[in-house]
Parts: sequence; structure tokens; C-alpha cells
Amino acid sequence: MQKFNELVEIIGTLRKKCKWKKALTLHDVPKYSKSEFEELMQAVEKEDWENLREELGDVLFHVLLYAEIAKEQGKFDIGDVIQESIEKMKRRNPHVYGNVKATTIEEIEKMWQEIKKKEKEEKAKKLRKNKMKK
Repeated sequence: MQKFNELVEIIGTLRKKCKWKKALTLHDVPKYSKSEFEELMQAVEKEDWENLREELGDVLFHVLLYAEIAKEQGKFDIGDVIQESIEKMKRRNPHVYGNVKATTIEEIEKMWQEIKKKEKEEKAKKLRKNKMKK
């Protein structure tokens, strides 16, 4: 956790002191993220563990950079991102964190997809409702 916090601090420092990193907007970063993710996938395909470790670090850097930009804009921070991920994993894995029985990989994957679909439908319904209020 200490190293994670150090990396978060480094990103904050880079956003303050590095002209290039400071100039990056939320819309600038994806083109760099895409390249990093492609490099990650190549390392997986090649089973290049040393490079995979490096590319995972690069992708993590990008996740934290997005969160830092969002934090600067007063939208959310990395803690919110982590909390969202915790809640999602628990919701989508009721065979582990709830009382649902699923024993095969196929059952688990089907359940995951059904939960995901339901969540997206609920989110879309909420968005429509909010638009109607405006």
C-alpha cells in the first residue's frame, strides 16, 4: 500500500511540476493509454513476464493519471474508483460474496453477464429519468 500511495503522490507531483503532464487533458490521455494497453496484450501473448510487469505498471499509471485529472476537476479520486470496483466485484460475484450457488465456470460467467446486463439497464433507466427532470 505504501508503494501505491507513493505512485499516487508521484502522479500528483508530475501534474504540478511537469509541463507536459500538466497540459494533458482527459481527452488527450486515451491515445497513450491505447498504446500502453496494446503493449500489455503483446506481453501477455508472448508470456514475457518481465515486460508484462512493466506494462502493467504503465497501465496502472494511466488509471491513476485519469483519476488525478478527475480529482483536479472535483469529480472523484482514486479512492472512489477503488470503492466502485470493490462494490462491483462483490455485486457481480454473489457466488462468493452472497448466497447464490454457482459451481461451473459456465454458470458463473452466465450469472456475471446477467448481472452486468441488469446493471446497465438500471443505469440507462436512471439516466433517462434524470434527463426528464431537467
